[in-house]
Amino acid sequence: MLPLLLAILVTLCDQWTKSLVRQHFDLYENVVLIEGFFDLRYIQNTGAAWGLFADRHYWLALLSVFVLCGMAIWRRAFFREVLIDRIAMGLLIGGITGNLIDRIRLQYVVDFLDFHWRGWHFPAFNVADSAICIGVGLLMLAQFLIARADYLAQQR
Repeated sequence: MLPLLLAILVTLCDQWTKSLVRQHFDLYENVVLIEGFFDLRYIQNTGAAWGLFADRHYWLALLSVFVLCGMAIWRRAFFREVLIDRIAMGLLIGGITGNLIDRIRLQYVVDFLDFHWRGWHFPAFNVADSAICIGVGLLMLAQFLIARADYLAQQR
């Protein structure tokens, strides 16, 4: 139940923030929040991360559907019934769903969180992207902790 609730919350938050950006910003409009570090900037991304596979939104939407189906079918192979895995699953499903809705409805993904510092610029992203990255990070952390526990158990 936790993964489903978290997925719904992430999807709703993602779609709400993207709706606000589309309503209140012109394309490429920029609002500085922290000078020299963080802006809100409305971007329409027709590709994946960093604009890879631009104008391939239908293929990316299909890939998203396959990933969601794969996660549902092989859930027990990828996720254990522990809190960290359940949170990761909810974040991943919510993030993938949030961007999938954009790809289907708009043929692009709305990105707006724009970080930069001293000439370095990270590509704009959104709430769904953040949820996906955090979900993957939690799965990696969980796997590290499992491997560490196994290693320590073998050393005894």
